[in-house]
Amino acid sequence: MAKWHLAHGRQIELGKSSVVMGILNVTPNSFSDGGRYAAPDKALIQARTMVAQGAAIIDVGGESTGPKAAPVTALEEQRRIVPVIEALSALDSVLVSVDTYREETARLAVKAGAHIVNDVWGLQKEPGIAAVAAEAGAGLVIMHTGRDRKKHADALKDQFLFLRHSLDIARKAGIDDRQIVLDPGFGFAKETPADNIELMVRFEELHALGFPLLAGTSRKRFIGAITGREDALQRDAGTAATSAILRLKGAALFRVHNVAINVDALAVADAIVAHRSGLAAHLED
Repeated sequence: MAKWHLAHGRQIELGKSSVVMGILNVTPNSFSDGGRYAAPDKALIQARTMVAQGAAIIDVGGESTGPKAAPVTALEEQRRIVPVIEALSALDSVLVSVDTYREETARLAVKAGAHIVNDVWGLQKEPGIAAVAAEAGAGLVIMHTGRDRKKHADALKDQFLFLRHSLDIARKAGIDDRQIVLDPGFGFAKETPADNIELMVRFEELHALGFPLLAGTSRKRFIGAITGREDALQRDAGTAATSAILRLKGAALFRVHNVAINVDALAVADAIVAHRSGLAAHLED
């Protein structure tokens, strides 16, 4: 177990039980729920619903990261997310994450009350974002991506090469290791369902990096390919299956759209993890 150190003096325990991060896309074009929560009032209703269902963290994003999504300006991203983060930060029971790779957006989000910076480019798109996390003491999710670069043929070797470079950026900026969580980036330039399945099968290898791990499989295309569900909204059961599997492989956090179904699946996985831990302790006595 470890304490994840976050901005504004907050912490959260990782490892003993699953931590669910609810996805709140305040965008018109996200791949599975685009436009549903673009209005601030609807975003807040959805956030409260996810918290009631068991989400400990709400991850607010203002730009779709889908491979075919058109980029938005930094100002538009900030216009979408800052009012929502300000409103959420008034709720003492919830931790707020900002899904951005932009330095200035991260700075404004933390100022508005965000506790965590979730960077899908692993600090390598705008390295100045690392300074924002360092100065604020914010929790930091460093995600692996294979986009816009040549990848190593071995999926896990590519994970280590990319994430170690990101960790170098973080440490040079003065970020404490206790602020860092790693995300292997399911679906981000993992070209085929087999690539994502291999990442799941070999997930335990990532523990060698020494940081808590986040699993972000929610409604991804590879789940649709496995289950035959073309509609992203019909992939929640498949997502819950991957969440449970990855929990048994040591993931600590789970970034999901449908909180309720994943909370239930993870409760079962947590029971197995707890039983294993108790059995191990008993055998050591």
